[in-house]
Amino acid sequence: MDFWKIFPAKAELLKWFEMNGDGKTRLVNAHMHTPYSFSAFTGISQALNMAVNENVKVAGINDFYTTDGYSEWAEACASRKIFPLFNIEYISLNRDDQAAGIRVNDPNNPGRTYLSGKGLAFPSKLEEPYASQLESVRQESNLQVQKMCIKLNEVLANCNANFLLDFEEIKSNMTKGMVRERHLAKALREKINYHFASAEDQQFFYKAVFGGKALKSDIDNFAAIENEIRGNLLKAGGAAFIPESHEAFLDMEMVCRIILNSGGIPTYPFLADDNNGNFTDFEAPKETVIEILRKRNICSVEFITTRNSIATLEEYADYFNKNGFVVTFGTEHNTPAMEPVKLFARNNTPLSKMLLKINYEGACIIAAHQYLVATEGSGYLEKDCKPDLIKRDYYTTLGKALIEYLTKN
Repeated sequence: MDFWKIFPAKAELLKWFEMNGDGKTRLVNAHMHTPYSFSAFTGISQALNMAVNENVKVAGINDFYTTDGYSEWAEACASRKIFPLFNIEYISLNRDDQAAGIRVNDPNNPGRTYLSGKGLAFPSKLEEPYASQLESVRQESNLQVQKMCIKLNEVLANCNANFLLDFEEIKSNMTKGMVRERHLAKALREKINYHFASAEDQQFFYKAVFGGKALKSDIDNFAAIENEIRGNLLKAGGAAFIPESHEAFLDMEMVCRIILNSGGIPTYPFLADDNNGNFTDFEAPKETVIEILRKRNICSVEFITTRNSIATLEEYADYFNKNGFVVTFGTEHNTPAMEPVKLFARNNTPLSKMLLKINYEGACIIAAHQYLVATEGSGYLEKDCKPDLIKRDYYTTLGKALIEYLTKN
């Protein structure tokens, strides 16, 4: 489908919005993983059907390293009167932070930095040499998981299991091309369920493959069991662990260039406060973080709200929003655990009106950026990659017009 042909010309669209806009704040989830990387969802339809049921009107696909799901996302969103955001996520490496031992937004690996790209061009575009660099990283990522699969089969053989895992079968049946360690964990759990009928036999086998450690999770809690498989076998110290090669990580500046070349807005995903109120070395105080991000030409931030306290979300989101950053929120859904699509803070705390408004207006700017890149060739970022802050209100209004037009027609 030609998604952008849904909308009238810009002047007509804005005129329609003047007559029909109602000023309401729409619910947004700007960061959702799908089976094109790894997801709690069985498919895009499930994700968006949940969004409809929970009255979410703007939904952002945000898979690792791939835009392959964009066409399906756009069509499925349009048919449900949900406005789609086209995003992507990368794991990059800042070597200066790594050398200094600074934990950024990976609490266990200094220098490792997750970055999102918001509002990428749709249809997707990526020129050389960036396309080849991205494909190389995708291949390295799959190769690492393939090596883990081989080691996992060695563990199974040592336990006299009467089955093995087939990497190509997992890739074909469980993925859209990108294989993650979570796929291995899911495949192993499903094999154990199939080959051992009773809960007692399953628990006995888990103890064997875990090297004598008993399964802690309830046998019917699939998400928890898969997390135990990862923790005991696939993470550092586990019998099937394979460290990621340097080729699996692009330099952080290169990732920003790839995002910009893809038409998107480089975005820093905050880890923010943990259950004990602690932050990583990089993320506090916020006054220091904002200056570093500006120096790195990053003008957009996001939060996975279920991780954080409502107080931290309000403090950080309000601060970055008032200082000219695009601020959005999401849920990820990048684990086996199924959560609502509608956003909540930690402990199922509802988001405040202020947070809902910040999230919606951030999504509006991204929506307008996508539309302008597709129809006029450039959007919210100027040629020097700086945000067009003078016209920020215009982008917000245009985004609201796009969202309301799609959801009401």
